[in-house]
Amino acid sequence: MTAREMWLVFSKKNKPDTDEYEAWSFGDSPEELARLVLEGKKTATASIYELYAYDNERVPSAGDYSVIMDASEKNALCIIRNTDVSIVPFKDVDENHARREGEGDMTLEYWRKAHRECFSQWMEEAGKKFTDDTLIVLERFEVVFKP
Repeated sequence: MTAREMWLVFSKKNKPDTDEYEAWSFGDSPEELARLVLEGKKTATASIYELYAYDNERVPSAGDYSVIMDASEKNALCIIRNTDVSIVPFKDVDENHARREGEGDMTLEYWRKAHRECFSQWMEEAGKKFTDDTLIVLERFEVVFKP
């Protein structure tokens, strides 16, 4: 099922307050992270604030809908809706957020190590430097539809 097809099925049944949604796959380990979402273990994600401007994209906000795609970005897996979005320096991400991301052993130490590696690479690719003061967009979400 494509993102559009899933959105149409969801919209007919649920009558969301908007027709807008983003369709995307997780940047690192998309299949594994999508599986954690579908299992209910992953209810949060994080991204780099500065890269939204670099990529000419809008920063996510509470209430946004997203169709989560597989790694090929051809198959829709579920629809999520952001319940909360905050922007904090990397060094201020807390244990609660790390646990909500549902990855590894769900500790802050694991989260920081994994995300420092990934975020450093993404910033380097954009010609920028990652630091502990780099602003991070923290999204909390709920699954609102899965086929």
